[in-house]
Amino acid sequence: MNYWTQSNKNIYVAAHRGFCAKFPENTMLAFREAVKLGVDQIETDVRITRDGELVLIHDATLERTTNGSGKVCNYTLAELKLLDAGRGEQIPTLRELFELVKDHPAMTLDLEFKEYPVSGWENVAYSTCDKIIAMVEEFNFADRCVINSFNQKLNEYVYKTYNGRYKQHLFYPESVLQTEGCELPIYSFGYCACVFRGELSVEEVNEFHKKTGIRIWAPASVKDEEAIDAALELGIELITCNNPDEVLEILRRKGLHK
Repeated sequence: MNYWTQSNKNIYVAAHRGFCAKFPENTMLAFREAVKLGVDQIETDVRITRDGELVLIHDATLERTTNGSGKVCNYTLAELKLLDAGRGEQIPTLRELFELVKDHPAMTLDLEFKEYPVSGWENVAYSTCDKIIAMVEEFNFADRCVINSFNQKLNEYVYKTYNGRYKQHLFYPESVLQTEGCELPIYSFGYCACVFRGELSVEEVNEFHKKTGIRIWAPASVKDEEAIDAALELGIELITCNNPDEVLEILRRKGLHK
């Protein structure tokens, strides 16, 4: 099955941390509500617990999104499951999300690897990466996933270790990436890149696309019609968003979502 039929005439919509504008981010509630809307993709963040379990939470610490405190990596899964992640929801595991997605055969996934190979954490970062990919393979989701990280050294690890098997989600411009310790040219591999427009011109983005062949996606800062129109000028094929209900409505009205 070809999961990747997005184009500038059929813009995919990815629910950023689930339907997080109205439901607690990175919870099963937010993921289920996003699926109900008919999104094309779920985007989420993956971290590791003290006992080696894969959990879905953006921050390294618990304070912002739960009633807990301290670092995620200092807790076991059982301890994290006792916390309230909003509306009585728990911090979910990657396996829980995969169990949901397997019942929606057209759904794609964007997995952001949050454990970075910084000094003293390299082994944890790489082993977490390998655990995630092992679970992707267990569920036979390789063709349905893009893998992303703001740490380019980790992106390189995925590319080299798995021989380019996975679609990789990069970011543009280069200044938004952590590139210390990289060996390969930044955009020598990659399936897509979220473009943080800022001061970038349409011409610059078009040149980047022409030079690299990397597909252009829009980040979660795109949330209203004005921002969507600006993103469309860049030739984007996917919008990552917190409010997929509104983004889908706008795109459907424009005839840009099938």
